[in-house]
Amino acid sequence: MRIRKSLVVLPLGTALLLSACASTSGSGSSTSATPTASESQATVELRWRTRPDNQAEADVYKGISDQITAKNIGLKLTYEAGNSEGSPYQDKLKTELSAGTAPDVFWIPGTDVADFAKAGLILNFADQASAAGLNPADFYEGPMSSLQVNPTTGQPDTTYLWGIPRDVSTFALYLNLDLIDKAGAENPIELAKNGQWTWDKFQEVAQTITDKGGSGVKGFGANSWWANYGYFINSAGGGFWNAEKTQCTLNSEQSVAGMEFFKGLYDSGVAVKFGEDSEPPFKAGKVGMFMNGRWATPGSREIKDFNWDVAPLPTGAAPGKNWQFWGAYVVNAKTKDPAAAVKLVQELTSVEVQNEISSLGANIPSRKSQEAIDAFLTYTPPSNNQAFVDGIQNDPVAEGPLWQGNWPAFDKASNDTINSLMNDQITIDEYQSTICQNVDKAGAFE
Repeated sequence: MRIRKSLVVLPLGTALLLSACASTSGSGSSTSATPTASESQATVELRWRTRPDNQAEADVYKGISDQITAKNIGLKLTYEAGNSEGSPYQDKLKTELSAGTAPDVFWIPGTDVADFAKAGLILNFADQASAAGLNPADFYEGPMSSLQVNPTTGQPDTTYLWGIPRDVSTFALYLNLDLIDKAGAENPIELAKNGQWTWDKFQEVAQTITDKGGSGVKGFGANSWWANYGYFINSAGGGFWNAEKTQCTLNSEQSVAGMEFFKGLYDSGVAVKFGEDSEPPFKAGKVGMFMNGRWATPGSREIKDFNWDVAPLPTGAAPGKNWQFWGAYVVNAKTKDPAAAVKLVQELTSVEVQNEISSLGANIPSRKSQEAIDAFLTYTPPSNNQAFVDGIQNDPVAEGPLWQGNWPAFDKASNDTINSLMNDQITIDEYQSTICQNVDKAGAFE
């Protein structure tokens, strides 16, 4: 982990003595010393918030906050750790924003940016970023394409800047290498290197692990939210919506094919029961391949009982199509000092701070430079960090908000229908005929 050097603090008596010497001329007359840049700069007090996954991550953010304050650049910061899971984090922010008690700067998931911006809750800080030398071109295009948008038209517009991505992430398969070896299954890392890591091979490896891995072992596990089944939809050549993000396409032949394959993994018995958290059984040595994002790395680093690594996701009909997840630091529309708030965003997304956060294992720098990638590859375990880099660079689908729709409505309606399919309450044909009807009824594209 890269830590800034601490400022040297002099004892009070020594500081006073040096101050007295500096203010006395050789003739014995008193003169006013020229103030330094930090002394003449007004200090602005700001509050900021993230949603850390655990206390260790919260402690790192608190340390970074204190380091920025100690730089004497005119910012005195108070860091707040938000709750760790789910929409209550966003809901609480909206309540506080309405009440005028929200932090000046806060992190939100990429899917929520449009919702906050269209409600007038966050600041368009394009002008302040330009004045500060904060360049959107330094960050991945996927997130930036959703952060530089005219909220009225939903079209790209560089006169708007709604946030800067804190980080990016992507999916990989976390592997229990000992379980794979015990079952005599082929190694997904080697299959991927040889260009053989297809859906068929994935199904075969999952089945072998389930059949020969021992009592209670499953070949595959994934949690029940939109991105997990969404990958298979994307990888089949389908998607959630059309290119303009104005119409549901979950009922297309390609999207349905991806959903059918995903459900088939559960119907064949190779997967942890849909709806159950797959991470605990993976860490307990009972799952061969666990699908999750980079954020699962810190928890995996706690594993002592078996050898683990990561592999790319299997390739379907459409190569690539992994998700590019991201979240952004945004500025409260009612902050009293927008320039200071943007200065904080600039500090929080600097190369140094991004490297420090990424070394924890939970994410990937959102800066797209080769320097950032080279540094990320050293943050091991896992050994095969290249799997995450390939996922980011090989035609990913950027997580993004619905500027001309309503993401929460889309998410709930589609997820409710998919849960009905996965729990055998409807057939795949019924799913295809109703999924987009349900999304439209929910007002997702109004």
